[in-house]
Amino acid sequence: MSAFNKKKILNDPVYGFITIPTALLYDLVEHPYFQRLRRIKQLGLSEYVYPGALHTRFHHALGAMHLMGQATQTLRSKGHYLTDDECESAQIAILLHDIGHGPFSHVLECCLLDDVHHEKISLLLMNELNRQFGGRLTMAIQMFEGTYERPFFHQLISSQLDMDRMDYLNRDGYYTGVAEGAIGAERIIKMLDLVDDQLVVEAKGVLSVENFLNARRLMYWQVYLHKTSICCESMLIQILRRARFLIRQGEPVFAPDTFMLFLRESVSLDAFLSNQLYINAFTQLDDYDVWFCVKQWALHNDTVLSTLCRMLLDRRLFKIILSTEPFAGELLNELEQQLKELGIGEEELSYFLVEGQATNAAYLPLQDRIAIKLKTGKVIDIADASDLSNVHVLTNIVRRYYVCWAKDLKMVVKSVSQ
Repeated sequence: MSAFNKKKILNDPVYGFITIPTALLYDLVEHPYFQRLRRIKQLGLSEYVYPGALHTRFHHALGAMHLMGQATQTLRSKGHYLTDDECESAQIAILLHDIGHGPFSHVLECCLLDDVHHEKISLLLMNELNRQFGGRLTMAIQMFEGTYERPFFHQLISSQLDMDRMDYLNRDGYYTGVAEGAIGAERIIKMLDLVDDQLVVEAKGVLSVENFLNARRLMYWQVYLHKTSICCESMLIQILRRARFLIRQGEPVFAPDTFMLFLRESVSLDAFLSNQLYINAFTQLDDYDVWFCVKQWALHNDTVLSTLCRMLLDRRLFKIILSTEPFAGELLNELEQQLKELGIGEEELSYFLVEGQATNAAYLPLQDRIAIKLKTGKVIDIADASDLSNVHVLTNIVRRYYVCWAKDLKMVVKSVSQ
């Protein structure tokens, strides 16, 4: 196939027609590593709350690539010199930024891997693709890592006003039906500029950036940290935790070989780096593997595992209480007693009673800042440029403590110790 024929146009529900502009980008989209993202939902288990939230990491990555193309065009139109290779590399970097996500995106990051963040796996896979494509991704990898000589490219890929966030807020708001996710990304992108190779926003774009930060804060509480989503994710994590426990005790638990590898072992970043086996297995995993196992495990003779799986499949979810303060011991003791009265043994309580905390901050100026360029040419922080009366709300880290537990148990769990 000629390079010309690889320049494809796709119909995206959020932006309309978007273009895959180069042959290399097309080949990366077609690669199995990227096609796997079709089988990983963007919002994990949020469909239990918002039935329309069925979009995937594949959709999001293509949308972010499209916005990156708009951003580089904007900077060029304002007289900044960007080479064709730089523009292509920036789109490659944002296209592949989520390629290291495992099943259910962030949900299982904590329990399938041993403290290995998805961005580290993305980098490993980008390096592997660079090898396969004869070094043509080198510049993109430098931009992704933040080592490229022009730092604004990394800011476009990963910062508090990057193309990743702009797409997921718009896209997640669209598919969930939560109108607060709409951020006017096109206007923000049109307001982008450079000062000393650092990304800035023109002063007339301040209101759009304020809307972006407000949208991010609201989307976290309404979608990403929705209490029902927290319950669903807690249940799935406990399912995986119980399956791993049984496997490591020598109990027969079905799972495909690639999935079993991560259930049986605690896989570290060093393991990924030292043995291609783990990369090969990881790139075979997706949401479908987990759901298939959950359906199988619902029939398992271990009552804890089967009960949790059946509850999640039938949407008999944990109950949840949220608080701005840590929970008193009296409440937890009372919930433990309720579960014991249902027949849950002491050793199984932790599977049916889960504590945790969620945090949200729309803007953290002590990290990479959002810079506003005034008409005078002076560059200041968005927190200083904003006239929002609630700007402190955007910069404060808000913490919510939660406890969720199995209140509606139709199947009585019997203690393994009995």
